[in-house]
Amino acid sequence: MAIDFDRVLTEHGVPPLVREPVTWLQLQIGRRCDLACLHCHVEAGPKRAEEMDRRGIERVLALLAVNPAIELLDVTGGAPELHPQFRHLVREARSLERRVIDRCNLTVLLEPGQEDTAAFLAEQEVEIVASLPCYEAANVDRQRGRGVHARSIEALRRLNALGYGEKRRLDLVYNPQGASLPPEQAELEARYRAELRDRHGVVFHRLLAFANLPLGRFAHGLARDGALDDYLALLAERFNPATVPGLMCRHLVSVAWDGRVFDCDFHQMADLPPPGPVRTIWDADDLGVLTGARIATAPHCLGCTAGAGSSCGGALV
Repeated sequence: MAIDFDRVLTEHGVPPLVREPVTWLQLQIGRRCDLACLHCHVEAGPKRAEEMDRRGIERVLALLAVNPAIELLDVTGGAPELHPQFRHLVREARSLERRVIDRCNLTVLLEPGQEDTAAFLAEQEVEIVASLPCYEAANVDRQRGRGVHARSIEALRRLNALGYGEKRRLDLVYNPQGASLPPEQAELEARYRAELRDRHGVVFHRLLAFANLPLGRFAHGLARDGALDDYLALLAERFNPATVPGLMCRHLVSVAWDGRVFDCDFHQMADLPPPGPVRTIWDADDLGVLTGARIATAPHCLGCTAGAGSSCGGALV
């Protein structure tokens, strides 16, 4: 199904997307992961070898140093903790007094060689956004692999023991199981909080409800089942203009493992570069030049603007 996202904006009286000052740098540091989840738009897994080299890591740190408006370094993967330069990147970013988010799949904290990673994250006051697509074991294991729920709970208990969920920030991420939008975030968060507390003694700060965007493994599965067009139609039908002001692409720059720059992590996977001249981390020192630039759009943008909206910070409205 060919859906022109810009036309959808126009039909709802919404102007084209332009970037506001960049305050958030998201780095997709590599695609190696200990899991191979069905909903993963990055198509990460144990056999993926792509990773940012040391030159790229140092360039990211240099950009943080000369762009004080960037308050947040958001590190994602794959499992970012598996990157050999992950700890160096975190230490240096924290020394620059930047907030750092680690987008953690939880199970990686139990992998051989990662025994002290949770303690390292706590020592560096890193904020954790952790994947837990359901509180029910069967649903998690169906989406992420056998035994993943039990290992995730063990990792959460270790994080709780280090103060995560109380004095240190720990947010959880929910993804729907199939071609549907997430339920209302606040209600779902209350259910998560009760279930995890009562069953496992686990606490956390917020639940972030993400829609599955029609990219990567999720899109392949929809296409295989003949459901891709129906899902795109659902997203278009549920377009919500109130989500547009809060879209993450308005104030975020996404950096790929090879140093290319994108308007968001999803555009990376679609190989959709930004319209302007800044295409890599070496093309500009002052990221303020991106302010006011047009943002690329594609049909998958409907996933961020449907219903309550979806971003790396959860629901938008």
